[in-house]
Amino acid sequence: MVNTGDPQSELFTTIAWDGKSHLLSANLHFARMLRHSERLGLVLPENFSLKIFEKLISLSPVGEPVTGDDQAPFVIRVGIDKAGVISLTPRVNGAWPDELSAISLAAPKWDSSVRGTKHGDWQPYFEAREAAKEFGADISLLFDEEILVDGDRCMPVILDADGIAYHPRPSEGALDSVTLEQIRAGIEAAGIPIRPARLTIPLILRAKEMIVLGSGMGVQALASIDGRQIGQPRGRLFQAARDSWFVRLDCAWQSIEDLE
Repeated sequence: MVNTGDPQSELFTTIAWDGKSHLLSANLHFARMLRHSERLGLVLPENFSLKIFEKLISLSPVGEPVTGDDQAPFVIRVGIDKAGVISLTPRVNGAWPDELSAISLAAPKWDSSVRGTKHGDWQPYFEAREAAKEFGADISLLFDEEILVDGDRCMPVILDADGIAYHPRPSEGALDSVTLEQIRAGIEAAGIPIRPARLTIPLILRAKEMIVLGSGMGVQALASIDGRQIGQPRGRLFQAARDSWFVRLDCAWQSIEDLE
């Protein structure tokens, strides 16, 4: 899909794929697409979820899996443009180091109807991803002034000294993460409440640990931002989130039969 710079040109989501006929928590992704389409003023095709699965049948894996058991082997970018045309772009999922490093960048500026949605003007996120590579980091974290609002392909979550896990507020531009939606109950069952908050730089720097979440990456530990260590990686929050994610990888796959 060619980036036009127009947020209303397309709606998309990235879903974990088993390389055959199943998508991970497809119903949650489709529900988010519907929510975001209303904000973007896009009309989705009738029975779009079934049509996505029908197109999935004709796809073949694009390479050999390189991930471990903590990630899905493949991901698919599902796009629906303003004309209602559905596109599926599969790729092999990438492997991650045990502890990630990040750089900080300025978050893109969009109006309130666009911020926090998976929209057509995705180029700034691609550029943020490339910038991380250029600086020898794994990901970019995006700040609005001194408030952390997003990652280039992930949602950041911190464990504060008060024992509560905090993630960026959707009202301030953060994406409503499907991965967080899937593992929230498991994290809270492990004794860690999760709340939205303004993730200021002082709050981040005093964090006990930090993780990042995404449909492709799953749950990963983040060790540093711009060379500054953030807490102690792979701690209590990471373990609770990872355990919950493993449950999802084991039981949350859906096929077209699950939606009919």
